[in-house]
Amino acid sequence: MQATVRSFDEGTRSGTVFLDDGTVLEFGTSAFDAGPLRLLRTGQRVNLGMSGGEISYITLSTFPVPDA
Repeated sequence: MQATVRSFDEGTRSGTVFLDDGTVLEFGTSAFDAGPLRLLRTGQRVNLGMSGGEISYITLSTFPVPDA
């Protein structure tokens, strides 16, 4: 699933994304730390891994999501 970064807090390594339908989802530190990223910027396109209705993995749209 793809989304666009809405916000990112470098201190907590968590934030929010917009899905293509405008829905806002939050991601926590564990989802960010599961991927290879060091930083996200508002407006970046990202790929999401979902588990139980929550974001479990987030990475840039040019990188694959594991087990996707």
